[in-house]
Amino acid sequence: MPMKKTAEQVRYKILSIDPWLKPFYRDIDLRMQRNTEVRRQLIGDGADLASFANGYMYYGFNRTEDGWVFREWLPGADEVHLIGDFNEWNRASHPLTRLDNGVWEIRLQGADALQHGQRVKLQVRNGKETFDRIPAYIRRVVQDPSTKQFAGQIWAPQKRFLWTDGSYKKRKLTTPVIYECHIGMAQEREGIGSYREFADNNLDRIVDLGYNTIQLMAIQEHPYYASFGYQVSNFFAASAWYGEPEDLKYLINRAHEKNLFVLLDVVHSHACPNTGDGLNLQDGTDHQYFLPGQRGWHPAWGTKLFDYARPEVLHFLLSNLKFWQEEYHFDGFRFDGVTSMIYQDHGLGTNFSGYDQYFSLNTNVDAITYLQLANELVHAVNPFAVTIAEEMSGMPGMCIPIRSGGIGFDYRLSMGVPDFWIKLLKEYRDEDWDMHKLWYELTTRRPKEKNIGYCESHDQALVGDKTLIFRMADAEMYTGMDKCYHSPVIDRAIDLHKLIRFSTLVLASDGYLAFMGNEFGHPEWIDFPREGNGWSYKYARRQWSLAENGYLKYQWLENFDRAMLKFARKYRVLSKPQAVSLWIDQEKKILAFSKGDLLYLFNFNTTQSDPDFFLHAHTIGAGQYRAVFSSDDAEFGGQERVSKDYIYHTQETGRGLGFEVYIPCRTAVVFQKVG
Repeated sequence: MPMKKTAEQVRYKILSIDPWLKPFYRDIDLRMQRNTEVRRQLIGDGADLASFANGYMYYGFNRTEDGWVFREWLPGADEVHLIGDFNEWNRASHPLTRLDNGVWEIRLQGADALQHGQRVKLQVRNGKETFDRIPAYIRRVVQDPSTKQFAGQIWAPQKRFLWTDGSYKKRKLTTPVIYECHIGMAQEREGIGSYREFADNNLDRIVDLGYNTIQLMAIQEHPYYASFGYQVSNFFAASAWYGEPEDLKYLINRAHEKNLFVLLDVVHSHACPNTGDGLNLQDGTDHQYFLPGQRGWHPAWGTKLFDYARPEVLHFLLSNLKFWQEEYHFDGFRFDGVTSMIYQDHGLGTNFSGYDQYFSLNTNVDAITYLQLANELVHAVNPFAVTIAEEMSGMPGMCIPIRSGGIGFDYRLSMGVPDFWIKLLKEYRDEDWDMHKLWYELTTRRPKEKNIGYCESHDQALVGDKTLIFRMADAEMYTGMDKCYHSPVIDRAIDLHKLIRFSTLVLASDGYLAFMGNEFGHPEWIDFPREGNGWSYKYARRQWSLAENGYLKYQWLENFDRAMLKFARKYRVLSKPQAVSLWIDQEKKILAFSKGDLLYLFNFNTTQSDPDFFLHAHTIGAGQYRAVFSSDDAEFGGQERVSKDYIYHTQETGRGLGFEVYIPCRTAVVFQKVG
């Protein structure tokens, strides 16, 4: 009988990918052993995760040959009744039977025992206390307009939605270019937009801009609209704020018809603390879905924290992922709040300056195991699905395959990049920008791990922060965006808006992300209706007309964003190898580098153009070059100081192989070898 290998004998590929991890091989081995143990505990040796994650087919309301069956996991309950419109809210007529392991069940005879649209709840008794709850696996939740109370709703329309995207699981997304969207604020009028409005009015705009993926925020049901979807109450319910389930399916179906991938912003890092309409105290105990006592509360967010060590919780969360893939045809997920999940202190106040901070008693191995299982499951359901981690600590292995000792995500968000740009704009004069630091921040990443680069997302646009354009232009955005008007403040804002986006795209990523409207510099912040602003929707919308009316400079920024993505697509910029630095001039604020078969030249100088900058070309070779992209084009609000027709000839000089070029201030130019 072969002996079990010790931790020292087990060699995971992650240790050769990142040699700095070798002192922590025991931690990696513990991670992998825990994964194996939990996986075996959940499904045994012969089953698979995709078959296991069918909780939504067992729990909740499901049709049978002769009627309906309803099941709910309520281990702390002493008595459960089903109440609702179907029995005129009779609290005694429909008791549930307790099965093994805290599962309760009731069978209803007749296909019409429950009817589409009827409201339902559970009456639960725990000891002497009796209370109402919404079923955990409910697929639709509605609010009574008069009482403001939420209830589950039977959703079983006679006519099933007809999907026309049969091949959606067979498509592979090699370079995600993501348009981050919030359905409710995607329209110009003051109010809440709908799934169908978004599908009919916004998908063509997104395709025209050059994005190939939409990431839908705030889709899982949340009772407080202003939470931006980050306090989920009902994990299997598509938010009724924007319409009915079929409307969401219509949106995704239309997106697939336009070859757009659709990602769900999934929130499994925490949950709404509400009782009655959320999972908190679902069976009367504080430790059913969540950690007990104070451990079950997020100290900064005031929300509930899942117990990832409990098999029933893992079953619930994994089934939730499969449900959104199978029921709604989502192509993958952006996992919110991963940093909060994987540390006992949720990463609060830690600067993660050394590897020992990733591997310690502070690490939540149970959460890491869940994320490994989640990634395995998502890719088992759809091999071409995409998973993205919102993770700011830089945990090694986040995007390394599980079999190699990693956690299994496809991409991680480059969360340090927007923070870097904000820090530059807030704390330094343009003249004091450090070009070496800029290069380091935009190019440094973990080996063999793919990143989604971005300079701002919805996080940087919400109240309490500012968009980049608003941070640079401030009050002058209200008076200075007419094309006929010019001022140093607005000129700077537009020039830097372009340079920041372009440098982030070409340097910081294997993919790219932007929040809707920010691509054209949407003014101001996002402020959802709340008591503090008189429940106003004025700042919870997108004013598309600003970029479309032809009179304002927002059009220049949108033109640039479209051209930038077209350039990246044409030259496959996001799939090229890491950039190679050619020259960094701190005094002149010039950055030159090659990536793939292109030469890039950035001049961040506020006023000084360089008439004869020597651009090295040894990484590509001798020959003829011409400019193929310039941020100074007139359609982007530039001055047309860069010719696309002029041919540059390389020369071998004392400075090396290259050619002299004119590079205007606050301009980016890309050169291609043409002969």
